Amino acid sequence: MSRIGKNPVVLPQGVTAEVKGGTVAVKGRLGSLSLAVDNEVTATLEDGKVVVTPNSETKRARMLWGTTRALVNNMVTGVSKGFSRNLEINGVGYRASVQGKNLVLQLGYSHDINFPIPDDVKIVCEKPTAIAISGANRQRVGQIAAVIRGYRKPEPYKGKGIKYVDETVRRKEGKKK
Repeated sequence: MSRIGKNPVVLPQGVTAEVKGGTVAVKGRLGSLSLAVDNEVTATLEDGKVVVTPNSETKRARMLWGTTRALVNNMVTGVSKGFSRNLEINGVGYRASVQGKNLVLQLGYSHDINFPIPDDVKIVCEKPTAIAISGANRQRVGQIAAVIRGYRKPEPYKGKGIKYVDETVRRKEGKKK
């Protein structure tokens, strides 16, 4: 029995869900998302709730039961509230800015890095050292944040680089005389 899978996904006000064949489509104020459901589980719509049930008692079906329910819940949360990831830039001369449809990063290289902003994600720079990434799809927001962080990961000696706001960088001591 899956502790996560057995709970139905409640649809908040302003969110509509549609289950057709093997897909679940969710619409809300921040957009619409859809998920292809595996053959091992079945998703149904019952009085304003999406219920996911396994088709058999195999290990794969039980694993997909909780996973599918969590993905549907993330879609519902994404179209109603949205997801965001905040990045922080540390280092002398390191900065970021949004210019048109590009995020321009100056990270100590001999050239600027131009990152094209996708249509389904919103990137804002409140300060030159702070980047806020937000969108309806949790996976896309996290992936784009990881790609931007990958341009200059935080190093352990001075802490220079791009890190998540809630991330702590393990600092190392420099060499001694």
